[in-house]
Amino acid sequence: MTGRRVREVLFVVGEASGDLHAGKVAEVLRQVAPAVPLVGVGGGHMRRAGVEIIADVEQLAVMGFVEVLQHIPRHWALLRRLRARMASGRVGLVVLLDYPGFNLKVAEAARAAGIPVLYYITPQVWAWGANRLPKIARLVTKAASILPFEEALLRKHGVNATFVGHPLLDRAQDLPSTMEARAELGLDANRPVLALFPGSRRAEIARHLDLFVAAAQAVQRRRPEVQVVVGVAPTVSINAADCPFPLVQGASFVVQRAATAGLLKSGTNTLEAAVAGLPHVIGYRTSGITYAIAKRVVKIPHIGLVNVVAGREVSPEFVQERFVPERVAAALLPLLEAESPARSAALAGLAEVRARLGTPGASRRVAEMIAQLLAA
Repeated sequence: MTGRRVREVLFVVGEASGDLHAGKVAEVLRQVAPAVPLVGVGGGHMRRAGVEIIADVEQLAVMGFVEVLQHIPRHWALLRRLRARMASGRVGLVVLLDYPGFNLKVAEAARAAGIPVLYYITPQVWAWGANRLPKIARLVTKAASILPFEEALLRKHGVNATFVGHPLLDRAQDLPSTMEARAELGLDANRPVLALFPGSRRAEIARHLDLFVAAAQAVQRRRPEVQVVVGVAPTVSINAADCPFPLVQGASFVVQRAATAGLLKSGTNTLEAAVAGLPHVIGYRTSGITYAIAKRVVKIPHIGLVNVVAGREVSPEFVQERFVPERVAAALLPLLEAESPARSAALAGLAEVRARLGTPGASRRVAEMIAQLLAA
């Protein structure tokens, strides 16, 4: 790159998990291509990794079909800013993470400006939105997929895709033991622990917290010795007055390693549980309209990623009206018993899922892809 201006890498993420994974890639990129300026739509993880944040991810993080409609003006305003930046000639590569509704529009703008696009954590076209595949093939220069079955599907439809492994494995290389995690959290080492993870967005907390608490209380009525702790995502806060159990913010792996069993909102945290070896039950509720639309467009039998990767139900799912606290508690109780058949089966299934997620090093593989695309 000697003798010409070094153009920047523009990262665009739409929620907290994307900010975390982009931050890890940026850390490695600082090592393999230190002269390249890094800018992006993101949050604290990216900022700490040396990325200049041009818009905060909090402006984008919404969930559900109905909720997205309320944020359309803000999305369009940001898209105009990104288009102007790309048209200026200063951007050498666009790196997109997840968030396809917005990011495919960014990819379209990059294509129009003649800028290559790397898509890391590709749209979940295997669940819904398969009609996006031709657009992805047309707009995306390189795709880095994180689930084992995605590479073949994307390649079949003309996308230049490579499975890089799941970035959770990078975070999980130095997990504490159960005893270490319990000591860190001040929990009794000799009593079972139930971990609750109600969500990473405000709307999820509003819909889930009372139900999750009620399920945990139903467990304690049957087994009063069970300790309960609530894992709180770094992007949200829970008022202690709204929850009778201890709150632990931003330490999901520590909480999962401390726990005997968990009640988790569907999403990436179910894969965290697979990596941590935590048997769990999945619970989820959304607005009636969003759920009705989702039932029409989602084409897979499970919503929990741990079950999607396994291809079968490793973790029981209680979705929408099926989420009845007493029923959820009945599914959790066997997972809290050390020698129960249900717990043994869950642990075996989670080990199988973990093995399918690839090997550590996803962030480095993606950073090396970025360096190669810039050099080309």
